[in-house]
Amino acid sequence: MVVLSLGEFLWSLLVIFFMVVYFMMLFEVIVDVFRRQDESGGKKALWLIFLFILPFASLIIYMVMNSEGMAERQRGVMEARGYRASGGGNSSGPATEIANAKTLLDSGAITQEEYQSIKARVLA
Repeated sequence: MVVLSLGEFLWSLLVIFFMVVYFMMLFEVIVDVFRRQDESGGKKALWLIFLFILPFASLIIYMVMNSEGMAERQRGVMEARGYRASGGGNSSGPATEIANAKTLLDSGAITQEEYQSIKARVLA
């Protein structure tokens, strides 16, 4: 039976933590390499080869060289999925939706029954 001291256990936890962080960063960079539209297939292949031959150095180099592009591509993906920079996919609350429905009712775009069904759905 192997017994670890507290120091060895804490050191192991620290190593595992940094390994998880490293692999998360590596995965994000690999996804970004494939997401790029401005690079040819050959350049993408070279980045991937570089990432597998010199993983730590190439990861840092890619992130420093392409940080703004990575952020833009990530923002584009999030917007395509319906998220906004203001904090979520649907930042309007029930009050805003009811107010919008009331505006539509007042303009004649929807009927009173449609307004009531929207209001009931939002408040449910």
